[in-house]
Amino acid sequence: MSFTAKDVQKLREMTGVGMMDCKKALVESDGDMDKAVAFLREKGLAAAQKKAGRVAAEGIVAAVTVGDTAAVVEVNAETDFVAQNDIFQTFAADVANLVAEKNPADLEALMALPYPGSDMTVTEMQQEKILVIGENIQVRRFARYDSGLTIPYVHMGGRIGVLVNMDVSAGLESNEAVIQLGKDLAMQIAAMRPMYLDSSSVDAAVVAEEEKIQLAKAVEENKAKNLPDDKAQKIAESMVKGRMNKFFEEVCLMNQPFVKGDKITVEKHVANLAKELGGTIVIKGYTRFEKGEGIEKQESNFASEIASMVQ
Repeated sequence: MSFTAKDVQKLREMTGVGMMDCKKALVESDGDMDKAVAFLREKGLAAAQKKAGRVAAEGIVAAVTVGDTAAVVEVNAETDFVAQNDIFQTFAADVANLVAEKNPADLEALMALPYPGSDMTVTEMQQEKILVIGENIQVRRFARYDSGLTIPYVHMGGRIGVLVNMDVSAGLESNEAVIQLGKDLAMQIAAMRPMYLDSSSVDAAVVAEEEKIQLAKAVEENKAKNLPDDKAQKIAESMVKGRMNKFFEEVCLMNQPFVKGDKITVEKHVANLAKELGGTIVIKGYTRFEKGEGIEKQESNFASEIASMVQ
């Protein structure tokens, strides 16, 4: 029995399972819809899909290095308890290694890759883990660096993961002081949450909006001192530059005070270390992932949920 694209869509709507798995089920069942549904149920895919609709805002961030390449991934689960599960953590580490080794173009390409040591794709293995663990699991995002020197850092058992990417002159790649610099900056990024690398990285529209806000605040402050409007405006304009420096200090890594320094910026510390070592060190970029950031969590009463299940 043959089947059409409409049949694949219909099966997807009936089961909630992905298009490729629906197509495979129809192939295996020779186009018979009932047999295809049974096939998906036998494989556990329909059950996995039901769990996949639940919010997964916990999990871990895993960071790895493979040769000169480094990768960081966020894999989410529904509870922090599952995030401590060895099966879950192994899955996250395997996915991170795949990112480092295979350089997928995007999340879709990553999920289509063969999972190590199996005949499944990452998507299929993810569904398998959902069935085994009993919670929704989602590979959410990843980042990868394959040039320069990249230092990974994982904070609080996977709550935060950071990669710091640097260009260093020949001979400094394995220098202990340079490696320590990368670790120090990664810890600073984890703690201080800089939004940008440096002031030149900040979008012009963001800078303009911040200047507008700071100017308006300064004008109002000067007016409160009973200064004439023209004088209040003039003084406020001179105040904005200093306030913008403070803004960049808060949101830009290179402008922040170095966590281990004494009133010295990260930029100055990097320059001083490069001079001391007789080479060059350029911080090219970084990635900071914190598990669950930006995901709206569902509030629920756990005791009530359990009670409703046993009624």
